[in-house]
Amino acid sequence: MDSGSRRRGNAALAKMTKVRRRKEMVLYQIAVSCSILLLAWCMCSLLSRLGEVVVVGGRGGGMEWWGRRLMTAATDNGTQTKNCTEPAIHEFPNDLFTNKERQHGGVLLHITGAVYMFYALAIVCDDFFVPALEKICERLHLNEDVAGATFMAAGSSAPELFASVIGVFITHGDVGVGTIVGSAVFNILCIIGVCGLFAGQIVYLTQWSVFRDSLYYTLSVILLIVFMYDEKIDWWEGLILILVYAGYILVMKFNTKMQNYFVSKLMKDVANGNVIGNELEDGNTDYLRIHDDPTLPLLSQVQSANGVDKEICAAEKCDGIENGNVPLDINAKEDGNKDESELELMSPFSPPEGHLNKMKWLSSWPVLVMLFFTVPNCAKPRWERFFMITFFMSTLWIAVFSYLMVWMVTVIGFTLGIPDIIMGITFLAAGTSVPDCMASLIVARQGMGDMAVSNTIGSNVFDILVGLGLPWGLQTMIIDSGSFVRINSRGLVYSVVLLLGSVALTVAGIHVNGWKLDKKLGIYVLVLYAVFLCFSIMIEFNVFTFVNLPMCQTSI
Repeated sequence: MDSGSRRRGNAALAKMTKVRRRKEMVLYQIAVSCSILLLAWCMCSLLSRLGEVVVVGGRGGGMEWWGRRLMTAATDNGTQTKNCTEPAIHEFPNDLFTNKERQHGGVLLHITGAVYMFYALAIVCDDFFVPALEKICERLHLNEDVAGATFMAAGSSAPELFASVIGVFITHGDVGVGTIVGSAVFNILCIIGVCGLFAGQIVYLTQWSVFRDSLYYTLSVILLIVFMYDEKIDWWEGLILILVYAGYILVMKFNTKMQNYFVSKLMKDVANGNVIGNELEDGNTDYLRIHDDPTLPLLSQVQSANGVDKEICAAEKCDGIENGNVPLDINAKEDGNKDESELELMSPFSPPEGHLNKMKWLSSWPVLVMLFFTVPNCAKPRWERFFMITFFMSTLWIAVFSYLMVWMVTVIGFTLGIPDIIMGITFLAAGTSVPDCMASLIVARQGMGDMAVSNTIGSNVFDILVGLGLPWGLQTMIIDSGSFVRINSRGLVYSVVLLLGSVALTVAGIHVNGWKLDKKLGIYVLVLYAVFLCFSIMIEFNVFTFVNLPMCQTSI
């Protein structure tokens, strides 16, 4: 294998390190997801109480009290007709606890169960699903950009994808769509915000990579808004989303040529004295030096301006950084000897050394035992040729764990009076996205801003076009040909519009900030995320206009 092929292979595998770190972020998952759940519960409780004292005109000129807790209205013949939205909890098996028992503490067990499913998904993705995807990419000899846009994106977004599948085929509700939308906003705003605040340096971003992914992402969100506007998804709409993603794969395949064209146009502007941004004004001569060589990819300026040692971007290292990817040897410096401890953690019969590792091993032991006896570990030489069995069996376990995760989250939301769509946008989205956030922070600290930002936006493209388009297409074209998928929450359309606005405001903020990822930009986008959550919750509670009937409350 020549050096170019080996370099491309390393760059492709480097994308997988984001997913391989997933199980290391479990404590961050617990802290962030539970904090956002607490915020959502407080807001929903407040809005529910306010809704109970909102007076609206009743029939016959009378007055009646209305809020999210309104359940039924009597008809002329004395029968009851529901004027509330059925919660998705009825689509799952009966719970061991009654609603009253859960409200008196039983819900804590469900929260623990949901968090444990986050961890179980992390283990099966890290140790089995992703290695199987690596083997598939190697056998197919995929270009690293195509591999990153297909199999590797699936590895990073597996929990969101299966949550969407469960929402379409099992719960017939909006929890899956809410997870996709909430995860997309979390990825755009929280990841950029956290990287800006805690990167420890000013990271310069590449205009081409941000422009490429943001433009395609904006197109994806606009299509989603148009298709969801009539509150139903037809077969051709799901098909269009899938075909648009196929177009994204083509864009990534020819990314280098498009990138070189962008560089040549930019160099003409530089020659004419029209440098985009304020690089020359700031005396950043590295900008010209990097872009003056068309053989180099359009990188973020990871030079002395970022406070990063130039050894990181030595010639042999920069050759391995393509489209914002970090070479494996750079990650190895930080990981140290983690590979050995991870291999020990993967075995249910070999306790690792160290008290913390032993606690992790004990907590994950039930999952490790099930996976050990059902899924061949293709990362080991003796099981390497069984990678397709690993792929299918790990996919099955991801489906099982995702089902249990959505079940627990649905019960939690019903118990706390939080609509399913809000649980998807907040708790479920944060729980599935925190590992990507922390992994992006790691590479941002190395000065690789493009990987932290561009791969985040690119994974969002996968979430929307495949995470929603694929289950919608399967349901309307294969499972029940000619049918359509109902969007229950009209407020979800407004949330997607807010998502589009967050993308526009984020890119505008990056441009105004001189294409720099710093603390100022971090605070700006985190404030945007808080605003998005508040507005999404208020929309679901009909604060601005009537969009939804209240969620039915029963004693189950």
